[in-house]
Amino acid sequence: MLLLLLGIIVLHVAVLVLLFVSTIVSQWIVGNGHSTDLWQNCSTSSSGNVHHCFSSSANEWLQSVQATMILSIIFSILSLFLFFCQLFTLTKGGRFYITGIFQILAESNSSQMCSCD
Repeated sequence: MLLLLLGIIVLHVAVLVLLFVSTIVSQWIVGNGHSTDLWQNCSTSSSGNVHHCFSSSANEWLQSVQATMILSIIFSILSLFLFFCQLFTLTKGGRFYITGIFQILAESNSSQMCSCD
């Protein structure tokens, strides 16, 4: 049982790390003299110096991607917090329904992000 709880904690932390990295990482798309990520578009010169950076949030679909990424991080943090609260307050053999619901919400938000074209 202890191994199962440790596995669940590792899963929660891995999801949080992946969500933070995918939200914060820059340069999702790197092309000829420009780089684009979730938050800004930057044009660079041939020497690699950044000349202009503009906000990427002009597109409606990109704003929805930004919102779902932030929501999945929030739901995942809440899920981890509720897991620890329920771990110490539930009776032996109790079910982690609330934690599971928040984890499903976090995963469904991050998977909806991938369906934007």
